[in-house]
Amino acid sequence: VILLLNRSMVLTNVLADACQSINNAGRKGKRQVLIRPSSKVIVRFLKLMQKYGYIGNFEQIDDHRAGKIIVQLNGKLNKCGVISPRFDVQINDIATWANNLLPSRQFGHVILTTSSGIMDHEEARRKKVGGKIIGFFF
Repeated sequence: VILLLNRSMVLTNVLADACQSINNAGRKGKRQVLIRPSSKVIVRFLKLMQKYGYIGNFEQIDDHRAGKIIVQLNGKLNKCGVISPRFDVQINDIATWANNLLPSRQFGHVILTTSSGIMDHEEARRKKVGGKIIGFFF
Protein backbone atom coordinates (compact mmCIF):
# COMPACT_ATOMS: atom_id res chain seq x y z
CA VAL A 1 0.00 0.00 0.00
CA ILE A 2 1.43 3.37 -1.05
CA LEU A 3 0.38 6.35 1.02
CA LEU A 4 0.74 9.76 -0.66
CA LEU A 5 0.59 12.87 1.48
CA ASN A 6 -0.17 16.29 0.06
CA ARG A 7 2.82 18.36 1.17
CA SER A 8 2.21 21.94 0.10
CA MET A 9 4.57 24.75 1.00
CA VAL A 10 3.40 27.47 3.36
CA LEU A 11 4.05 31.05 2.31
CA THR A 12 5.90 32.80 5.11
CA ASN A 13 6.76 36.10 3.40
CA VAL A 14 4.41 37.18 0.60
CA LEU A 15 6.48 40.29 -0.22
CA ALA A 16 9.62 38.19 -0.74
CA ASP A 17 7.66 35.84 -2.98
CA ALA A 18 6.32 38.79 -5.01
CA CYS A 19 9.81 40.29 -5.44
CA GLN A 20 11.19 36.93 -6.53
CA SER A 21 8.40 36.54 -9.11
CA ILE A 22 9.12 40.03 -10.47
CA ASN A 23 12.88 39.35 -10.62
CA ASN A 24 12.42 36.02 -12.41
CA ALA A 25 9.96 37.45 -14.96
CA GLY A 26 12.27 40.40 -15.61
CA ARG A 27 15.25 38.11 -16.19
CA LYS A 28 13.26 36.03 -18.67
CA GLY A 29 12.22 39.18 -20.55
CA LYS A 30 8.50 38.88 -19.79
CA ARG A 31 6.32 41.97 -20.19
CA GLN A 32 3.95 41.14 -17.32
CA VAL A 33 3.89 38.99 -14.21
CA LEU A 34 1.13 37.55 -12.01
CA ILE A 35 1.63 37.94 -8.27
CA ARG A 36 -0.43 36.01 -5.78
CA PRO A 37 -1.45 36.37 -3.02
CA SER A 38 -2.04 40.10 -2.77
CA SER A 39 -1.52 42.25 0.33
CA LYS A 40 -1.55 45.92 1.33
CA VAL A 41 2.23 45.91 1.81
CA ILE A 42 2.79 44.50 -1.70
CA VAL A 43 0.47 47.13 -3.20
CA ARG A 44 2.28 49.99 -1.42
CA PHE A 45 5.67 48.55 -2.44
CA LEU A 46 4.48 48.37 -6.08
CA LYS A 47 3.12 51.94 -5.91
CA LEU A 48 6.58 53.17 -4.91
CA MET A 49 8.18 51.17 -7.74
CA GLN A 50 5.64 52.68 -10.15
CA LYS A 51 6.19 56.20 -8.79
CA TYR A 52 9.90 55.99 -9.61
CA GLY A 53 9.32 54.39 -13.03
CA TYR A 54 10.68 50.89 -12.36
CA ILE A 55 7.42 49.15 -13.36
CA GLY A 56 4.40 50.10 -15.46
CA ASN A 57 0.80 49.86 -14.34
CA PHE A 58 -0.50 47.11 -12.11
CA GLU A 59 -4.01 45.79 -11.68
CA GLN A 60 -5.49 44.14 -8.61
CA ILE A 61 -7.86 41.23 -9.22
CA ASP A 62 -10.30 40.32 -6.46
CA ASP A 63 -10.97 36.60 -6.74
CA HIS A 64 -12.80 36.45 -3.35
CA ARG A 65 -9.76 34.65 -1.95
CA ALA A 66 -6.29 36.09 -1.33
CA GLY A 67 -6.33 38.22 -4.49
CA LYS A 68 -3.97 38.57 -7.44
CA ILE A 69 -1.98 41.41 -8.98
CA ILE A 70 -0.91 41.68 -12.62
CA VAL A 71 2.19 43.89 -12.99
CA GLN A 72 3.32 45.37 -16.30
CA LEU A 73 7.13 45.32 -16.53
CA ASN A 74 9.09 47.90 -18.51
CA GLY A 75 12.60 46.42 -18.27
CA LYS A 76 14.06 49.15 -16.05
CA LEU A 77 14.14 47.06 -12.87
CA ASN A 78 17.48 45.36 -12.17
CA LYS A 79 16.69 43.84 -8.79
CA CYS A 80 13.98 43.92 -6.17
CA GLY A 81 14.58 42.40 -2.76
CA VAL A 82 13.28 42.04 0.77
CA ILE A 83 15.23 42.42 4.01
CA SER A 84 14.22 39.85 6.57
CA PRO A 85 14.07 40.28 9.53
CA ARG A 86 12.73 43.83 9.35
CA PHE A 87 15.53 45.64 11.15
CA ASP A 88 14.90 48.86 13.06
CA VAL A 89 16.48 51.83 11.30
CA GLN A 90 17.10 55.17 12.98
CA ILE A 91 17.26 58.40 10.98
CA ASN A 92 21.06 58.61 11.15
CA ASP A 93 21.43 54.94 10.05
CA ILE A 94 19.36 55.31 6.85
CA ALA A 95 22.39 56.43 4.81
CA THR A 96 24.40 53.42 6.00
CA TRP A 97 21.67 50.98 4.95
CA ALA A 98 21.26 52.70 1.57
CA ASN A 99 25.03 52.53 1.06
CA ASN A 100 25.12 48.80 1.89
CA LEU A 101 22.10 47.76 -0.20
CA LEU A 102 22.20 49.99 -3.29
CA PRO A 103 24.82 49.87 -6.04
CA SER A 104 25.14 53.66 -6.37
CA ARG A 105 23.99 56.90 -4.80
CA GLN A 106 22.47 58.00 -8.11
CA PHE A 107 19.73 55.37 -8.30
CA GLY A 108 17.85 52.79 -6.29
CA HIS A 109 15.57 53.03 -3.29
CA VAL A 110 15.44 51.45 0.16
CA ILE A 111 11.87 51.02 1.41
CA LEU A 112 10.99 51.62 5.05
CA THR A 113 7.78 51.19 7.00
CA THR A 114 7.41 54.11 9.39
CA SER A 115 4.76 55.61 11.64
CA SER A 116 4.02 57.93 8.67
CA GLY A 117 3.46 55.03 6.26
CA ILE A 118 5.58 53.07 3.79
CA MET A 119 8.13 55.28 2.02
CA ASP A 120 11.58 55.27 0.50
CA HIS A 121 14.74 56.29 2.36
CA GLU A 122 14.93 59.78 0.84
CA GLU A 123 11.38 60.68 1.87
CA ALA A 124 12.01 59.26 5.36
CA ARG A 125 15.12 61.43 5.67
CA ARG A 126 13.14 64.51 4.53
CA LYS A 127 10.35 63.81 7.05
CA LYS A 128 12.93 62.94 9.74
CA VAL A 129 11.33 59.59 10.61
CA GLY A 130 12.91 56.19 11.21
CA GLY A 131 11.23 52.82 11.08
CA LYS A 132 11.73 49.25 9.98
CA ILE A 133 13.41 48.33 6.71
CA ILE A 134 11.23 46.31 4.31
CA GLY A 135 13.23 45.99 1.12
CA PHE A 136 14.92 47.69 -1.81
CA PHE A 137 14.83 48.01 -5.60
CA PHE A 138 17.16 49.39 -8.25
